[in-house]
Amino acid sequence: MRLHVRTWNVFHGNADPPRRTGYLRTMIDLALEEGPDVLCLQELPVWAIGRLDRWSGMSTFAAVARRPRSLGPASRWVTRAHQGLFRSALAGQANAILVTSGRPVEDLGHRQISEGRRERRLVHAVRLTGEPSVVVANLHATNDFRNPAVPRAEAARAQAFVDGLAEPGEAVVLAGDFNVTDPELPGFSAPGEGIDDVLVRDARAFGVTIWPRERRTRDGVVLSDHAPVDCVVEVRD
Repeated sequence: MRLHVRTWNVFHGNADPPRRTGYLRTMIDLALEEGPDVLCLQELPVWAIGRLDRWSGMSTFAAVARRPRSLGPASRWVTRAHQGLFRSALAGQANAILVTSGRPVEDLGHRQISEGRRERRLVHAVRLTGEPSVVVANLHATNDFRNPAVPRAEAARAQAFVDGLAEPGEAVVLAGDFNVTDPELPGFSAPGEGIDDVLVRDARAFGVTIWPRERRTRDGVVLSDHAPVDCVVEVRD
């Protein structure tokens, strides 16, 4: 069985550099091109969770890392006043795993991977059931570039989370924004060149592609400060 897995930190729907206008719906449409089987998203405004099924035609499984400070309609209105300034301060922050509609999926929940006073960061997971089954996890680690030990420790906690979920020999996909280029996860495939990645265990990963800047540019506007990453995952039947 082969799965096309895509991950993208959508930067709350912001352009790069941020503008007053938000581009989240445009980003979702772009992320659906070529029909990925699994789409992992990070840095979503919380109000968008309820719209992802309709926008994408896929099944959505979300985890909220930061609650909005006001109710959805109000936070959307204020954020739209200047998308680049307000971002998660009012609209909150969430991550989501989108799976092809109609595929049997089990929600496996989430776990906090950040510690102390740091911003709350999560890993969450689903199981694509059937034969063979696959555990897919999505993480967003802390962006502490001065101390890469911080995101590495969070990636290790994410690995411990999926270790507790996966059956012996069950394929595991761990995707998302690691915020470090070498998360050092024993047993997983070798990391790519960027901080956004798709790593696998007990499966084969190939065709890993970081989108060039022009591919996420629309009408001269660069969408997000992160590039989507694609990977084909081959799972033994």
